[in-house]
Amino acid sequence: MSLEPLLRASPVIQVHAICAILAFVLGAVQLFRRKGDPVHRGLGAVWVGLMAAVAGSGLFIWTIRVWGPFSPIHLLSILTLALLWRGVDAARRHDVDTHLKTMRATYFFALIVAGILTFLPGRIMYHVAFGPAGATPLKLAAFAAAAVGLAFLAILMMRWRATEQGQAFVATH
Repeated sequence: MSLEPLLRASPVIQVHAICAILAFVLGAVQLFRRKGDPVHRGLGAVWVGLMAAVAGSGLFIWTIRVWGPFSPIHLLSILTLALLWRGVDAARRHDVDTHLKTMRATYFFALIVAGILTFLPGRIMYHVAFGPAGATPLKLAAFAAAAVGLAFLAILMMRWRATEQGQAFVATH
């Protein structure tokens, strides 16, 4: 593993990757901590800002060209911005259910799915993770084991939180 491919990338790709990694971590914290308190709202505002930076910078990355300079990732960026708007609007209207579903969907599609796609052969994060030699069977097995382990841990944590809170989300306004 080497950060060199990312450090050699254009500044917009570097900003995009750094904001995405920070949003991934902060989003995970938000998903598993208490909801509705001032800390949740503060961290949520930071997360929305990071996600807007990820989506906005994604509009200026043209390494994959399908329709002129654009690709499906540009559609995902627009969708992400729309979902962020919807989620923030729902929170302001105190529509907790819509807010929760929208922000979870945004996290899943814009960070998890899109993040997995960054590890496809030829992409910068593929080279960061697997180096110039590419993915050997051992590296792929370790990567897959880590991904499955993290997914399993996330499911356990979600079940534990749901049991602990009785599926209720605290919403103080």
